[in-house]
Amino acid sequence: MVTIALLFASNIFMTIAWYWHLKGGMDKALPLVIAISWGIALVEYCLAVPANRIGFAQGWSGGQLKVAQEAIALLIFGVFMVLVLGEPLGWRHLGAFACLMGAVAFLFAGR
Repeated sequence: MVTIALLFASNIFMTIAWYWHLKGGMDKALPLVIAISWGIALVEYCLAVPANRIGFAQGWSGGQLKVAQEAIALLIFGVFMVLVLGEPLGWRHLGAFACLMGAVAFLFAGR
């Protein structure tokens, strides 16, 4: 459960680091945006690295960690896309998420 919580927290910071500037930051100089994003990403790394170490120590495989991270990233980005960027969530987004959940199910089946 700690691994999942840390992955959720790290993905919130990752999404902000990658996409914050698309809404209200497009007028900022690119080097400044990169520097700010690196600062935000530092927090993300400080959460993601322990999440992966803890998960691996608890018996998760590298593939399980990666696919879980991607599923969480897609969920977090979907919320960010709607709430911050104001973009609609369509059936293709939901279909892609369902496919990714299927990948998670395959990697965790029989565990």
